[in-house]
Amino acid sequence: MKEKERKKQKHKHPNQQSSETTSNPAFKPSSEVKGLRFGGQFIVKSFTVRRAAPLELLSLLALPISNNQNHSKTKHHPFLSTTAFLPTNFTILAHHAWHTLTLGLGTKKSKVLLFVFESESMKAAVDRIWPPEIPLGDVNGKLIRGLKGCEMARFKFRKGCITFYVYAVRRVGSQGFYCAEDLRTILQSVVELKDFMDHTAMLALPSQRSISYSPPVAMAH
Repeated sequence: MKEKERKKQKHKHPNQQSSETTSNPAFKPSSEVKGLRFGGQFIVKSFTVRRAAPLELLSLLALPISNNQNHSKTKHHPFLSTTAFLPTNFTILAHHAWHTLTLGLGTKKSKVLLFVFESESMKAAVDRIWPPEIPLGDVNGKLIRGLKGCEMARFKFRKGCITFYVYAVRRVGSQGFYCAEDLRTILQSVVELKDFMDHTAMLALPSQRSISYSPPVAMAH
């Protein structure tokens, strides 16, 4: 019986984050925190991600724009503490090509990155030095390890064919996390997202306003 319980704990779904973990994240120096994982997908390292616009972040998290605008009248857009990186068109096309060449073996693993900073000023300062587009293989060294004097808490969620990496970022020596409400909202939103079904093909469609998966609507014939 105990052996079965151990197996259940070992195979716990990565989306099942405990309330203790999200309210008291474990911060580590940026040089020690886990980065992106690629497994045997070496070609994926050359795929690129681009910085998301503020409204794209809302679409990504499936959050209504009006509700967030009413949340704070002083903000032009929500989550001024957060920088997000989404797959580029090159990444989408490369996933399709590699998926076809390899008969679909191990290529449905697009990555989305969310960095929640301890303050809006810290985010603004980092945005000035971070590139607007970067290969996934450079993220660990140039973005995560590149933030000297910082520590991070890492959260990973697999949502079908997209893996979300969320990093809370603060200065070494900081107590608590000033933008904890943003972090809590983002983690909760990612947990509640439905699985993405067709890697990130929907992002390539001009008519697609949101990357959230929606089941097909029944139509009369």
